[in-house]
Amino acid sequence: MVAYFGAMWRCRYFWMSLVKIDLRTRYRRSVIGLGWSLLRPISMTIILCAVFRRVFNQDIADYGPYLLSGLVLWEYIETGTKQGCQCFFQGEQYIRQHPAPIAIYPLRTALGESVHFLMALCVVLGLVWFFRGFANLPALLCLIPTLPLLFVFVWSLALIAGFANVYFQDTQHLTEVGFRILFYTTPIIYHLDQIGHGRLGILVSYNPIIPLLDLVRLPIIEATVPGPLTFLRAGVTVLITALVATVVCHRAQRQLIFHL
Repeated sequence: MVAYFGAMWRCRYFWMSLVKIDLRTRYRRSVIGLGWSLLRPISMTIILCAVFRRVFNQDIADYGPYLLSGLVLWEYIETGTKQGCQCFFQGEQYIRQHPAPIAIYPLRTALGESVHFLMALCVVLGLVWFFRGFANLPALLCLIPTLPLLFVFVWSLALIAGFANVYFQDTQHLTEVGFRILFYTTPIIYHLDQIGHGRLGILVSYNPIIPLLDLVRLPIIEATVPGPLTFLRAGVTVLITALVATVVCHRAQRQLIFHL
């Protein structure tokens, strides 16, 4: 493992240049540029606020930041996984030419999406500061361990999705369907306590995305530091995902070239 990460570090200029190329290519000749990555969560927040704030009887100053923070994190996880489905196909020409560590290609995807996520997170902070002031500044320090956790989570999902899509190319379509279902069983547009304690409430409460949402929402919106249990649940989720990604990479990387 140490040798593998050492090999990745030695070719850091290669995968960093790939990330720069992706960002430049994606927004080439665009007037707004990287701002397009913010348009989707912001536009969805405006529309959903207009529609659901009366349904959930929420004040716009409370519901707007809550909704936007959830959409921003969800966009990060969903887009990173869906883009990860194509990471090895995008890097096929490099894989055939140079025996670099395979994990750098989903890393390329995760880093690119992390740039968009950090920009969107700044918008969330600006919205919260506009409505509620700067009371959350001390609690924001807990984002320092949260951001690496989220990054490892997205990187692991991208790697798993990339390998799965190489061996079974319907994975990308199944991923889109799965995330659409998971979206409505995740408290993004509603609060967890609004669905009650029935079967649906129990099912949603075991959603592994909820601790990750809490790590973002609690310090930014509630100005409180998440408890140890929240960090533990989020850490277990990320650890299990990373272990699965490690096993998949270890067992499938040598045969990958024969399936591209």
